[in-house]
Amino acid sequence: MAQGPVHRKAVGIVSKPNKPEVGDIIPGLIEWLSTHNFDFIVDPETRLYAGGAPAIARQEMGERNLEFVIVLGGDGTLLSAARAVARAGIPIVGVNLGALGFLTEVPLEELYSTLESITRGSSQLDIRAMVHCEVNRDGVTVATFDALNDVVVGKATIARLNHCDVYIDTVFVSRYQADSLIVSTPTGSTAYALAAGGPILMPDVEGFVVTPVSAHSLTHRPLVVRDSSRIEILVMTGQEEAYLSIDGQAGMPLQDGDRVHCRKSQYQVKLLHTKGTFFDVLHSKLKWGQR
Repeated sequence: MAQGPVHRKAVGIVSKPNKPEVGDIIPGLIEWLSTHNFDFIVDPETRLYAGGAPAIARQEMGERNLEFVIVLGGDGTLLSAARAVARAGIPIVGVNLGALGFLTEVPLEELYSTLESITRGSSQLDIRAMVHCEVNRDGVTVATFDALNDVVVGKATIARLNHCDVYIDTVFVSRYQADSLIVSTPTGSTAYALAAGGPILMPDVEGFVVTPVSAHSLTHRPLVVRDSSRIEILVMTGQEEAYLSIDGQAGMPLQDGDRVHCRKSQYQVKLLHTKGTFFDVLHSKLKWGQR
């Protein structure tokens, strides 16, 4: 009896720009995907090494029917890919190419064994919450963003402190004078917030951390709130500009009187991996547990 055509699934490949080792990885990866009945599309950074493979912008990958996206690089590359595909619920396989890599957990030498596990259905799916941010100016929403790591309201000039009033569920918390104010997800608690002295949250904790950076008052400490909370930041800059940063990659200038509203996003990021726990990551990246 004749067999019907083999159903081919599709994956995306996203690479860190100007990373020479990508050129060594892509030919073997393309061969593996082809022999395992996967079609693939790549981002423009990967296209340089992928011959005639179809290429689209990262932001468009969420519009394609992809089984998963392979990220070759570090956490910054993964953050960019995550914001592009989270709305479509497409899982990500983060492959670390030498950076610290809290999110890109898969070592390069385990790339193919990880892909084999995924094709067998024996991988783990790690769900990460995002934070949704809206900028309100004169009563009008002028911008919206979703972040996997953090939303940061920072100063635009190095010599000036940032002034912000913070409200949680419409209740006034405090007036902060600091270099920046970070609203981070549990995932982002190991990023900029950690460097600013914030606590580490396990990824499944249902909360956000509000962390001032170099606060003028020593009593202003990181604050953990439920992720059902609505966080409002009133920006007070006078004639100066502040700046809103999303995952340290996107953003916009802020004006005096702007209100930055943060709440839990309706979207989530799905990370595929095959072994290890969050504490294994801390052992590896922060050298915890060494005796």
